[in-house]
Amino acid sequence: MKKILTAFIAGTSATIALIYLAGYGYIFKAVAMNLKKGSLTPSTDDNEKFPSHHIANANPIFWQKDDSYNTKKLSEKLMDDLKETRASSLIIIRDNKLIHEQYWKNHHEYSLTNSFSIAKGIISILVGCAIDDGYLQSEDQLLSSVLPDYKNSEFGRHLTFKHLMTMQAGLDWEEEYHHPFAPNSKQYFVDDLKKQALEVEVKEMPGEKYEYQSVAAQVLGIALTEATGMKLADYLSKKIWIPLGMELPAKWSIDEKGMEKAFCCIHATARDFAKIGQFILQNGNWNGQQILSEQFCKNLILPTQANDAFCYTVWANDDSNIKYRFFYGFLGQFIIMIPDKNIVIVKTGLSNSLEVDKKKRPHQVQLLVDEIIKMTEQ
Repeated sequence: MKKILTAFIAGTSATIALIYLAGYGYIFKAVAMNLKKGSLTPSTDDNEKFPSHHIANANPIFWQKDDSYNTKKLSEKLMDDLKETRASSLIIIRDNKLIHEQYWKNHHEYSLTNSFSIAKGIISILVGCAIDDGYLQSEDQLLSSVLPDYKNSEFGRHLTFKHLMTMQAGLDWEEEYHHPFAPNSKQYFVDDLKKQALEVEVKEMPGEKYEYQSVAAQVLGIALTEATGMKLADYLSKKIWIPLGMELPAKWSIDEKGMEKAFCCIHATARDFAKIGQFILQNGNWNGQQILSEQFCKNLILPTQANDAFCYTVWANDDSNIKYRFFYGFLGQFIIMIPDKNIVIVKTGLSNSLEVDKKKRPHQVQLLVDEIIKMTEQ
């Protein structure tokens, strides 16, 4: 028995050493962190797991409630789907007023929820702000003007901010969420995001094809930090959180070096996420002030030739009878904008098995659009 135990310990130690040497040491950090602070997998309630930068608000302005607030019931079909996909919140805004608000799983109007990839769309908004502020010339500016090392890359020297926002960067990155050795798993727990992201090679000419890659958003966040000289959280506070009168401050998860997880992980309330949708629906205008250029807002939600379901890290559906746009985060986080109906929908939840159409758009978004339009028109 003693020999077996000794062999087991030696084998385990060797395995651990090999995992560290192969660059997967973050797995042990992830296990320790999750055992201590909750779910063993990424969750919408991760805001206490990681260090974060504060996104300050000021002079909060609360949503005005419509006279019909919470008087109309959601359809049974929609309620069954929300229950099955473990929804935690649903917000419906029509004509800039709150008409429906519902929470599940101990969530409430003050709960901070992980945005996941909704943050990618918010990063694109900040690119527009940086152009307005003169930190950047345009979305077609070369990335190498801010991150000079890309000048030495055969394909990287052609990489632009727009390529990163439209997921046409040509990076050597395979998007994979389903096993702990995947680059995305490392990205979520790694201590040095900047090192990981900037080591990813540009493998082919940017702008030639669409390939969704979370690392593109991280590179974009690094470049934006360099261009503005500000933390992403501080810039988001200055340009969006304070001007829009967000109801609560938010958090942006960071790595051990203080770099925001630009590809994900803005923790905010469903109500405040709804303001992001209303802001874009209004072409960057808020209370009569043009906070973001109208032209950039139009570009932000304009589908690309490479993928007519994708814009500047915002998704599109022009195949539907009612056209709409949406921010889309892992596990079913959505900010949906329906321009023709002046409706914004925010839904958060915790489902990793959402069915998608041939263009990778979750069927749940179409269901939300259809059922909520019917509800509001009753």
